[in-house]
Amino acid sequence: MTDKQAVMDALQRLPENASLDEIAEELRIMASIRVGRNDVAAGRSKPQQNVEQMLESWASAWTSR
Repeated sequence: MTDKQAVMDALQRLPENASLDEIAEELRIMASIRVGRNDVAAGRSKPQQNVEQMLESWASAWTSR
């Protein structure tokens, strides 16, 4: 599905009285999901366990000050 087709499909699913802000938010969410999926497919991601370890390390460094 092309980006344009995805937008048209999303617009069809939104209620007729959706505001421009609601439409823009839907498109931002869709774009973010597509970017994330592309990153995962290209190997530009980290396993959850690695991220949890990084967060713990950062939190420990922050609280030990």
